[in-house]
Amino acid sequence: MAKGKRITGAARDQLTADVAKEYDGGATIRAIAEKHHRSYGLVHHLLTEAKVTLRGRGGPIRRAAA
Repeated sequence: MAKGKRITGAARDQLTADVAKEYDGGATIRAIAEKHHRSYGLVHHLLTEAKVTLRGRGGPIRRAAA
């Protein structure tokens, strides 16, 4: 699938299934986007369409300086 090419029909359904499986397997949205040469936003949208429960952001909690 060429970078930047619109994805429709069965190809989109297959990409959605692949993305959901990878995300459920522990991959990050950014890693999936890079692997498939797609934007973070598209991958996030596909996961939402697939009704995948998204993980929290993680990382250290930032606190206001005292």
